[in-house]
Amino acid sequence: MPAPNGDEMRLWQVRNPGPLSQTLTLTTAPRPSRDVEKGKVLVEVAVVGLNPADYKLAEAGLVARLQLPFPKTLGTDFSGRAIAVGSDITDIKPGDNVFGRMFPFNSAGSLSEYVIASYDDVAVIPKTVTLEQAAGASTVAQTAYQTLAPVVKAGDKVFINGGSGGTGTFCIQIAKALGCHVTVSCSTTKVALCRELGADEVMDYKKTNILSALQSGGNKYAVAIDNVGNLNLFGSADKFLLPGGLFRLVGAPSSLSTAWNLGHNLLASKYLPAFLNGNKNTFNAYVTKNSHEDLAQVAALMAEGKVRTVVDSVFQFSDVLKAYQRLGTGSSTGKVLVHVREYLDL
Repeated sequence: MPAPNGDEMRLWQVRNPGPLSQTLTLTTAPRPSRDVEKGKVLVEVAVVGLNPADYKLAEAGLVARLQLPFPKTLGTDFSGRAIAVGSDITDIKPGDNVFGRMFPFNSAGSLSEYVIASYDDVAVIPKTVTLEQAAGASTVAQTAYQTLAPVVKAGDKVFINGGSGGTGTFCIQIAKALGCHVTVSCSTTKVALCRELGADEVMDYKKTNILSALQSGGNKYAVAIDNVGNLNLFGSADKFLLPGGLFRLVGAPSSLSTAWNLGHNLLASKYLPAFLNGNKNTFNAYVTKNSHEDLAQVAALMAEGKVRTVVDSVFQFSDVLKAYQRLGTGSSTGKVLVHVREYLDL
């Protein structure tokens, strides 16, 4: 496509639900004004971190039509440079490097040369943290932090089902930063990574029946985080959670659309425990909420070297479809990133 003029920006959009190979288009739109409203931040985007929800919802057919406004700019996670800020914002200045998460059900997305984000959607990146590292953390690290920080204390034992994906890698690191003993499940090829990130015990699901191993270990976990979506785990949680323990469902089966999973998780949180073998532990299906304060906490942990983004691969802005194809294989280790601007200090 032709290069945009000085008043335009490039962005990746889908105009209708369907496979990205048929619907995803690089187009142009007017560049946002620097005269931003109160509570808003105009960001020149440098790096975008991709998430499965980006494409699963857009490809969900009728569900997508009901959930999304079209045309829809894809992407939620981003990092870049603040260009202008609302007059009521005092802790973000023009020129600051920032990272954040766009609300996934709005028409605006992060795969754009500029975004306008709400204050709750962004936080300043410490000078010791790169734009790449920050872009890969916006959703998954915020999810891990919100899932763990309010409910664990130092010394708690935590089980993480699915430790090598985007959220899982941050769950391991944040749980360790909070002083927990961490057990995770993963495949054979990801065992070394999970140990490197700090896991105390690793269960290889290619070699071990995870449910049997948990049950045989006794009631020792204060919290179980399921990043995969295996509801059989909660049905047996009485066998491995402490009395009154918390089971948090973060992931959902990849065969279902994200929109369905979101509704499924919310309903499951309310009704499922009554049907699963009389389980008396607490079941909670977690949905990420954008929070300036939580993003700032994640940024501080990154600056302290306690957590980092595991990067699987990096693509150029012109190769966004290839980046989503990589993500769609389900075999990526950590985050798939897209460089939007090469001239910013990554």
